Amino acid sequence: MRLEGKVAVITGAAGDIGRAIALRFATEGARVVLNDLSEGAVESVCGTVKKARGKALEAPGDVSNREQMEAIFDRVASKWGGIDILVFAAGVRVDATIQNLSAEQWDEVMQVHLKGSFVCSQLAQKHMVQQGHGRMVSVGSPIPAGLGSPAQTNYCTAHAGLVGLTTSLAIELGPHDITVNCIAPDFIDTKMTREAARRDGLFMDDFKRAVLAKIPLRRLGSADDVAAVALFLASDEAGYVSGQVINVRGGP
Repeated sequence: MRLEGKVAVITGAAGDIGRAIALRFATEGARVVLNDLSEGAVESVCGTVKKARGKALEAPGDVSNREQMEAIFDRVASKWGGIDILVFAAGVRVDATIQNLSAEQWDEVMQVHLKGSFVCSQLAQKHMVQQGHGRMVSVGSPIPAGLGSPAQTNYCTAHAGLVGLTTSLAIELGPHDITVNCIAPDFIDTKMTREAARRDGLFMDDFKRAVLAKIPLRRLGSADDVAAVALFLASDEAGYVSGQVINVRGGP
């Protein structure tokens, strides 16, 4: 198995993509730490992983709260001896046009995507540097950009920041054999995508008709498609891949 004995912390584990990554990692031998804001949602994902005979640890908490996340990382390192992989898949959308975007809406998105990724990366690297190896994978926007929907200034800005964080950390942490990469899914069939389509006044069938012609593979992607790329980037096979943004969108 490709992740046999590895310890992987996965934030946003209750979302469609985070859940798929957690399950895929567990079936490949990783011990997965499941983080999300909702304790009930984390419990549900943990049950799914354990039904697949995977090893999982529930770790509900707010990714932007340093005290909460530090306690989680320390507990994991104490229980399982270290942290090999961080997958940052936590995300939130609060759409509003620029003239209506409030400071609170801006801050909410930045807290999760940018502060959260900073906090978790900083805590994870401490353990990875001590070990002399590690893998970090962040998940960028899963919202189909092909619709050209406005009102996403905060969301798009946050994900541009994730790309900058990926590049900077890859340079800084590379000498410690720590790779840092970002997955940028597009046209993925997830709950967040379906909710975005509804907000734009589209039924899912209408949404598919609007975007399928723009996708060379002529299908929507799945959370499992994203999980497969995350697995590669977290594995030893990707040991010479770092600082990259990998598009998962059915075409160029």
